[in-house]
Amino acid sequence: MSLSAGLLRPGAGYDGGVSERAEGSRREPTDTGLRRTRQRAVVDAVLDEADDFLSAQELHGILRDRKSSVGLATVYRTLQALAEEGRVDVLRLGKGEAVYRRCAASGHHHHLVCRSCGAAVDFTLPSVEQWAEQVASTNGYTELTHTLEIFGLCPRCSTP
Repeated sequence: MSLSAGLLRPGAGYDGGVSERAEGSRREPTDTGLRRTRQRAVVDAVLDEADDFLSAQELHGILRDRKSSVGLATVYRTLQALAEEGRVDVLRLGKGEAVYRRCAASGHHHHLVCRSCGAAVDFTLPSVEQWAEQVASTNGYTELTHTLEIFGLCPRCSTP
């Protein structure tokens, strides 16, 4: 299964050739305290261009194709920080691999994901929130968080 089909918007420009050095970087206030480096900026740029979810390896491959020297470990750290800041959506696939996409919806939401092409639809459903709160309350849980991903075939992939 490839989640990168139709990945980049047509005509999206990119200025590659960024070095791994953080020369000229500045500290920005974030929850994680990470510096706003050139490496983080190029990861952000790829996420801005992507229509679908990307794995860290796929994102790193795009950067490598663009002659960027950003390392895979930096990509992983950046994606983790962006996820913690709520700036990217994260899906956990069947084999434990995480894939990332710039948040399309603001606030808490869930995903309907095509198993074939990786297309994703963001949705909210108040009854799910109420159900989750009821289950947690019934069992004495507090400080509830949850994720919901529904996997199926999108209309395009369902058509024979």
